[in-house]
Amino acid sequence: MHLLNKSQNLNKKEFKHISDQDLLAQYYSNRDNRLLGILLQRYTLLLLGVCMKYLKNEEAAKDAVQQIFLKVIHELQRYQVQFFKSWLYMIARNHCLMQLRNHGVKNVAEIKEDIAEEEFPLQQQVEREKLLLLVETSVDELNYDQKTCITLFYLNKKSYQQITEQTGFSLMQVKSFIQNGKRNLKLLVEKKLREKNNGRAE
Repeated sequence: MHLLNKSQNLNKKEFKHISDQDLLAQYYSNRDNRLLGILLQRYTLLLLGVCMKYLKNEEAAKDAVQQIFLKVIHELQRYQVQFFKSWLYMIARNHCLMQLRNHGVKNVAEIKEDIAEEEFPLQQQVEREKLLLLVETSVDELNYDQKTCITLFYLNKKSYQQITEQTGFSLMQVKSFIQNGKRNLKLLVEKKLREKNNGRAE
């Protein structure tokens, strides 16, 4: 937890009432990693809980949190994030699912489906974060080509050219899969929102 240890040099009380978004803005302004340490400290327990629910092993979960921290630091150096908590959750979730796949765990899709709602209390998040999570879970319902290109483009931040090299699709195919995938995602999310609203109405 080297990064978090460095944050001890800052006055935590000074940042207690500063929002995630403001802390990120300060970080992007001066690239002070101690600010990231304070930000990540806010969510250490949340990350550990998420990793425990997926990996079912305390040591593996702790290791995963450290790896997620490193990934977060790397990704934040590459591009700007607006909704930190929902983005952080998505990074953690994808990391754990990849760990499960690497260890040959079957029915990962079922695991995602069973605990997606449980581990991230939507009622405590802003509507934007709810929508982001809904989009992320809807990606799995796309066909393989669209899901692959959407995931590489939006989640892994790959360029069109990088996606063509990785998948073997032509540039036109990649653009088409992303465009059609975005449209289908929109339809899926709108359908789920209607279903949620109808469920509350009943």
